[in-house]
Amino acid sequence: MAGPADLPYRDCVGVMLIDGGGRVFVARRRDTPGEAWQMPQGGIDPGEAPAEAAMRELAEEVGTRNARILAESREWYAYDLPAPLVGKALKGRYRGQRQKWFALRFLGEDAEIDLARAPHPEFSDWRWVDVSALVALIVPFKREVYEKVVAEFRHLCKPDR
Repeated sequence: MAGPADLPYRDCVGVMLIDGGGRVFVARRRDTPGEAWQMPQGGIDPGEAPAEAAMRELAEEVGTRNARILAESREWYAYDLPAPLVGKALKGRYRGQRQKWFALRFLGEDAEIDLARAPHPEFSDWRWVDVSALVALIVPFKREVYEKVVAEFRHLCKPDR
């Protein structure tokens, strides 16, 4: 019988959205009890380039495309789902996710952010946080990836001049 290690990773993108003050966007998941915060992320559609997927996910999950790409992660970062979620989360087909991350500068106003715009909203609340507080907000099984993303993009989390 196949086990979790036999399942593939789902390829997806992650978005570190940075506001003009150098803070990072996080949102609380609707489907997870408690303080389950994360940055926007989602699957890459067939034939879609990762950068295109990042902008699409931003529009779908945050409700805006008013951002520009600052950087792309040098590598793909993977995480495994906790054992109780394997076979249930991600339609039961994946052991976890392999993510290409993008840092984006938000060019708009907070009023443009509309979590309810998505056909199936994933988030119930959002806020801007200092990059130094980001990793502690994230569910434990994703924290190692977030540590790598923060290390790679921290230099971009500064106020506009």
